[in-house]
This record gives sequence, structure tokens and C-alpha cells, in this order.
Amino acid sequence: MQDEIVNRVAQSKLITFNLEDYYPKGERMVLDIKDWLFEGFILKEKDFRASVEAHDWGQYEGAYVAMQCSTDAIIPGWAYLLISLKLGAFAKKAIQGTLVDLETSIYQSIIEKLDVSEFQDKSIIIKGCSKKPVPENAYLFIAERLRPVAKSIMYGEACSSVPLYKRK
Repeated sequence: MQDEIVNRVAQSKLITFNLEDYYPKGERMVLDIKDWLFEGFILKEKDFRASVEAHDWGQYEGAYVAMQCSTDAIIPGWAYLLISLKLGAFAKKAIQGTLVDLETSIYQSIIEKLDVSEFQDKSIIIKGCSKKPVPENAYLFIAERLRPVAKSIMYGEACSSVPLYKRK
């Protein structure tokens, strides 16, 4: 007589937290200002302002935008402020930095607003694999957000998780 195979993972009370489930829809775009600079390195205020005014801002409608300069130019802080004020009417979010910085900022905002009360006294596995560009810092943000309420926190998959935290 064979023993019945029991799926202990399916029967466990573990909750899998998948950051990919919180990935917001919307195009991610990079706005590189190097072409608005004289020879790609020098910001001439009058010319820069003219480039900002002439730019087609409508292309960023509903997008998440990372503003950057791909050259080693020194950009005064007001330049990105000026651009962000133009983007504000179109983009969902705009930051100064890379696409990774943008994703990090998006996730930080989402996680800060997340109601974690449903995870009170629960054992949670933060799923490690993702098909979407979930930034590494998002894992740190969610672990820190869950720590005060969770009974335990693990990382990975239910079949091969790494214990990280257990409330005493």
C-alpha cells in the first residue's frame, strides 16, 4: 500500500507576497537632455529654455519618466525642476535618474501606501523571481514594511525559502 502524497506547501498557512503583482501599468521613458546642451556639455540658459518650450510634452502622457543627461555635463538643479514642471501635466511620475531609479521610486511610493494589516501575525514569503523589472530595493522596502506586522518573513519560493525574520 502506497502512502498518499501530500502537498504540504499547498496546505501551509504561508502567504506569498509577489512584488510583481504591484507593478503599475504605464510606459517607462527616458528623457535625455544632452541634445538640449551646447555640444552636449554646456547648458546655455536661453537655448535650453527654448528647447524646453519647443519639446513635444504630449508624448509623455500617462508615462513614467526618468530625466537624465547621458554626458558628463554639470547640470544646474533648476534645469530638472523646469523640465519636471512641464512633465507634471502629462507624466504619471517623473524623477531625475535612471530607469532603475524610476522603478525604485515607483515601488517606494506604492509600498509606503500599502495597507499591511492583512499580514498581521502571518508567515510571509517574499517571492524572489520576477518577469517584470522589480528593482532590488523594492525587496528591502517590502521586508521593512512587513516586519512590524509579520510573524515571520522568508524569501524565495515556498518549496525553497530562506528564513529572514521571526518575531520573538
